[in-house]
Amino acid sequence: MDGVPVIFERSVPGRRGVQLPAPDVPPWRAEEALPAGFARRDPPLLPEVSELDVVRHYTALSTLNYGVDTGFYPLGSCTMKYNPKADDRLAGLEGFRDLHPLQPPETVQGILELLAGLEQALAEITGMDAITLQPAAGAHGELTGMLIVKAFLAHRGEPERRVMIVPDSAHGTNPASAAMAGFEVRVVPSDARGLVDLAALKAIVDGRTAGLMLTNPNTLGLFESDILEIAEAVHAAGGLLYYDGANANAILGKTRPGDMGFDVVHLNLHKTFSTPHGGGGPGSGPVGVKAALAPFLPGPRLVPGPEGWRWEEAGPLSIGAVRAFYGNVGVLLRAYAYILQQGAEGLTAVAETAVLNANYLLARLRPAYRPARERPVKHEFVLTLEEQKRRGARALDVAKRLIDYGYYPPTVYFPLVVPEAMMVEPTETESKETLDRFAEALLAIDAEIGRDPALLAEAPHETRISRPDEARAARQPDLVWRRPEDSP
Repeated sequence: MDGVPVIFERSVPGRRGVQLPAPDVPPWRAEEALPAGFARRDPPLLPEVSELDVVRHYTALSTLNYGVDTGFYPLGSCTMKYNPKADDRLAGLEGFRDLHPLQPPETVQGILELLAGLEQALAEITGMDAITLQPAAGAHGELTGMLIVKAFLAHRGEPERRVMIVPDSAHGTNPASAAMAGFEVRVVPSDARGLVDLAALKAIVDGRTAGLMLTNPNTLGLFESDILEIAEAVHAAGGLLYYDGANANAILGKTRPGDMGFDVVHLNLHKTFSTPHGGGGPGSGPVGVKAALAPFLPGPRLVPGPEGWRWEEAGPLSIGAVRAFYGNVGVLLRAYAYILQQGAEGLTAVAETAVLNANYLLARLRPAYRPARERPVKHEFVLTLEEQKRRGARALDVAKRLIDYGYYPPTVYFPLVVPEAMMVEPTETESKETLDRFAEALLAIDAEIGRDPALLAEAPHETRISRPDEARAARQPDLVWRRPEDSP
């Protein structure tokens, strides 16, 4: 922030913002209490500031944040929809907030009952037979699912099945998770419709096929209309179907992965069920499986007993624990509260409104922007800005210019199968008025290309930094404040 000092620049030697009580333990020497080499020799370089300085510092930083609470966040693929604050309040109730994960089960029957209820609800929503809430994020859920598939195939006496098929438009975490689990990744192409090429899939499935990882609706926002034939082809070859639940908000109450033929599914609670997203966590990626794979779920498992809910240690076929404790409980509480608030009709309305909003916004943009595929979409859509590029503005330029209009830019250059891709997901929580304003901004930007392409090439114009070297910032981050006299 220009003209606003950072907290280190507010520092004054000897200034304090808090008074600590006198210690009630005997004095100790760091050298005696810590292993050799771990005791600090010099005091830490921390700012010496008053409470007022701290409050003003963090308040000023908060004004730089952009989130779904401050504006429209049309980030395709990695959805950020508005989350009801009532769920935050429920998750923060004293009875939940002060629990400890190592408490004896008999002292936490309430939270265990809620977790069991969430498992049952997610099983019903997905059409699965058993659920684990243990995975800490979506990609963690993918890895857990892949490990379950691997263990199941080994138990079935087919360790030679080492090939995991992934569509060319898949989320990038899909091939990464499969590779981390030890599978060889093989790509199946999309056809002219933007869907899995069924003929190509049938040509590559064989005795080495472990399974297929699939998102439905897919990353182009299109429903895989051949899904039953896809499932039949993979199952006939002896493989399993894995469902990436990142786009589950498009099918709630309409269809279920289990009914499509999927054997394993993970859900991104932050994308569909009203839980936080962004900032590195916390997250949650529950995994559901059909009955034949239930013995391979990570342990411990939450099971009913004569005296209430209890933890059952992992069985001999389990892949073992994938996390220290049973999921991010605060996130899980929010999801369960959201499901109970919505009910079956409300969850169906979520999908219907998400699909309506995406198709409405796409129709508003059609006069200037061309969709990657000329088909009705589900919850999101992908534009190809090849025409804008021909006129002098790339997808990145349009996205950067949107910042000047006050909007967080959509995802660009993904999926990789679409040239000059711009991926937009309006979610079900945005109003028609918001969608109209966003559409008008994009249409205005398209008109600017004809008048002054350089305006877009140099955007954004209203930010402190316009075009940072993003690759260098990611690879060589400078996160440490240095005193002026210590700077190189």
